Amino acid sequence: MIGATGAVGSEALKVLTQMDSVARVTVLGRRPLEGVSSEKIAQHIVDLFDPETYRAYLPGHTSAICTLGVGEPSKVSKEQFIKIDKTLPLQFATLCKAAGVEHFQLLSSVGANSKSGSFFLRSKGELEDDLRHINFQRLSLFHPSMILTPENRYGLSQAVVLAVWPLLDPILFGRLRKFRGIKVADLGAAIARNIVSSGVGTQTLEWDDIAKFRRSEIG
Repeated sequence: MIGATGAVGSEALKVLTQMDSVARVTVLGRRPLEGVSSEKIAQHIVDLFDPETYRAYLPGHTSAICTLGVGEPSKVSKEQFIKIDKTLPLQFATLCKAAGVEHFQLLSSVGANSKSGSFFLRSKGELEDDLRHINFQRLSLFHPSMILTPENRYGLSQAVVLAVWPLLDPILFGRLRKFRGIKVADLGAAIARNIVSSGVGTQTLEWDDIAKFRRSEIG
């Protein structure tokens, strides 16, 4: 797993450690975990930009999770965004496939499309296209809209979003349901529980799919 120190990744990791069907979780990252501890976790401090620092830790795993991403894309250059949100996940996925990983899960975004006019959504879509070409036995692409965290992490703009977005749910129905906000804990739990659900091929999980896991007792 990469991205475990982020808001979504840390929530997914908490649930994974509570699941009887998960024997071990290997966490790769540049800084130590905070607030999550378990005998199931094997953490390795690595340089994700250098595959040789973590290649040896990948064999023996059946699934991989990538929740890595820039928290505020508008605050970094396009080059830096591509490096973190596209190049690193693709490199990780390629090495996972070579190591025998069968199931790969990616935290992406609603609207991700390689033909989008939005740089952000186009980049996400290009990554998804590249992941499809790797041909995992199973590829799970999570497409949340606004991720609602319990605390304001990024200042005034996020404070407004956290206050207003939940009020929009009543008017987001039909085809617009996929744009409903999703609580970060629910998204993390969905990513964790989807690991042990059945499926093959590529699946795209939007609001309704993610919400189903709140009622799930898969463990």
